[in-house]
Amino acid sequence: MNLRRVLALILLAGVSLGAAALPLTDEESAGKRLYREGLSAGGEAIMARVGAADVLLPATSLPCANCHGADGLGRPEGGVRPPELNWSRLTSIHGQQQVNGRSYPAYTENSLARVIQEGRDPGNNRLDPSMPRFLLSMKDQRNLTAYLKRLADDRDPGLDDQTLHLGTLLPSQGPLAEEGATVAAVLNGSVARINQAGGIHGRQLRLTVVDPGPDRVSAEQALQRLIDEEKVFALIAPLAPALDNELAPRLEQAGLPLIGPLSLMGSVQASAQIFEPLPGLREQLIALADYAAASLKVLQGPTLIAYPDDPNQVQAAQALGQYLQGHGWKNVRMQAYDPAADALPLGSRSVFYLGSGSGFSQLAAGLQHAGQVPYLFATSGQVAGDLMQVPEGFSRRVFLAYPFVPSDWTQAGRMALTLLREHQGLGAQHAVLQVGAYASMLLFSEAMKQAGRDASREKMVTALESLHDFDTGLTPRLSFGPGRRAGLSGAHVVTVDLPDQRFYLVAPYKPILASP
Repeated sequence: MNLRRVLALILLAGVSLGAAALPLTDEESAGKRLYREGLSAGGEAIMARVGAADVLLPATSLPCANCHGADGLGRPEGGVRPPELNWSRLTSIHGQQQVNGRSYPAYTENSLARVIQEGRDPGNNRLDPSMPRFLLSMKDQRNLTAYLKRLADDRDPGLDDQTLHLGTLLPSQGPLAEEGATVAAVLNGSVARINQAGGIHGRQLRLTVVDPGPDRVSAEQALQRLIDEEKVFALIAPLAPALDNELAPRLEQAGLPLIGPLSLMGSVQASAQIFEPLPGLREQLIALADYAAASLKVLQGPTLIAYPDDPNQVQAAQALGQYLQGHGWKNVRMQAYDPAADALPLGSRSVFYLGSGSGFSQLAAGLQHAGQVPYLFATSGQVAGDLMQVPEGFSRRVFLAYPFVPSDWTQAGRMALTLLREHQGLGAQHAVLQVGAYASMLLFSEAMKQAGRDASREKMVTALESLHDFDTGLTPRLSFGPGRRAGLSGAHVVTVDLPDQRFYLVAPYKPILASP
C-alpha cells in the first residue's frame, strides 16, 4: 500500500471519528449536570453568591445553562449578553475582547476556576454582578471544566451531521390499532415528503415507531427505549393513553420535546416540553358549554355530564363540571355511565357526553324511547363515527365540537393532505388524528428550519414558542408562546340535520379566554 493511500485512509478515519462524537466520560457527565441543573457530582444543590450584596442562593435556580444556554452560545438576560462558552475561543492566544471593550489574556483552567468562583476574568477585571459566583469543590470544578471543553461538540441525542432521529409511540394491536396505523401512515408520509425535498438543513429525517403495548408498564418501557436506546431527538404525535400523567415528568427528566395532540384523548399533560397543535377534549367541551350558555339559554339546567369509568375521561368531565359551576350553570350533575350496564339517566335538559360513538347513539336512542329529547353535546373526535345511528328526533339538538372545519382548509393544505393520503393508502378515517399528526410534522419542520443548522432541542423549543398565526392550511392559525403550549384553545361548534345528514356551523372557532 503506497504512502498516499495510507494518508487517505487516515484522513477518512479522522472524518469518520469526527462525525460521531465520543460519549461523555463520567467526569464530563457530572460537569454537564452541574452546568445544566446546578447539582454537584453527589446530586446535592451547590450554592452561588449573586449581586453586589453576595446573596446566597441554590445554583439549581440559576444554573449556568439558564444564561449561557444548553449549547453555551449565550442568551441575553436583563440587558446583559453572556459570552459564548467555547473552549477554543476561551483559550485563544489572541486574547479576548468583550462588547464593553475590556481585554484580557486567554483563559487557563486556573483562571477559568477563578472567574466561575470569584467573578474575575484573567485580567483581574471584576465581571458584572449579575454573574453568579459558584461555591465549588475541587472535584466539582474539575468536572465542570471537563464538560466545558466538550460543550461545543455535545449535541443533543438524535442529531448528527447527516440525520435527525424522531420517535413515536403508536399501538399496532388492541382497540387503538387502527388509529395507530393511521397516525403512523401520516408521519411516515410526512417524513418521506421532507426527505425528498432535501431534508432540513441537509439532514434526512428518520422515524422510529414503537408499540406502547397494552398497559402502563409496557408503555413506560417503550418510552424508555426511545430515550435510552434509540436516543431520539423529539417525539411526534404519540398515541399512548396508558402513560397518563407519567409522560410529562419523564419528558422533563430526559429534556425530550414532544409535538402532538395528546389532550384529544382527555388527559392534560402540562409541560414546557409538550406542544399541542389541536385543542384538547377539555377545550372542546368548554367551547360547547360557552355556545350552549350564550345561544341556547340552558344555564338553569338540569344538566348532566355523562362519562365512562376511564381516568382520562373522568379528568375531562371533572374539569367541565368545575367550569360549568364556575360560570353560572345551575343544577349540574355528574354520572359515570356505561350504556350497556347502567340505568338510563333521565330528567336533564342538557347532556354533555364523553365516551365512545356507540355509547352516544345508544344513549340517544334510550332517551328518545323514554320520551326525552334533551340537547346533546359531544366532541366530534369521540362520537362522529356513529352519529348517523342517533335517532332523527335529535335533529338539530346534537351539537359537536370540531377542532377544524372544511372552511379552514386552504387549497394548498387540502392538496397536500390529499396527496399524502393517496401515497399512504389512507381514506378520510380518523380525520382529526390525521390532521393532528400532519400539523405536528409541519410545526416540527418549521421550528427546526428556524433553529438553523446548529440546532438543538432548546433552540427548537424556543423556535416553537415564537410561532404566531402559523398556517397549517388545515386548521385555524396556531399560536404558541413562552407560557402557551396549546396552538388552539377553542373549537368550532356544529349542529346536525339528521334526516338530511347535513352539518351546519353554528359557532366558528374563537379562543377560550376564561379558565375553569
